[in-house]
Amino acid sequence: MFLFLDPPEIVLILVVVLVLFGGSQLPKLAKNLGKAQKEFKDGLSEGQKEAAAKAAEEASKPSGDSAS
Repeated sequence: MFLFLDPPEIVLILVVVLVLFGGSQLPKLAKNLGKAQKEFKDGLSEGQKEAAAKAAEEASKPSGDSAS
């Protein structure tokens, strides 16, 4: 099941967030979310680099299983 939010629902969520966290805390919250997103993207790219390096290393190894 997919969850699609209409504009009024998004506005309601934003109002609830504003009430819960207060106006002074929203910039801090946004900054922390931005940092978390950047760290997540960096982690993904690092994992892709490691996987590519491992695949290249395995491709360059001679296979010793052809004798059996």
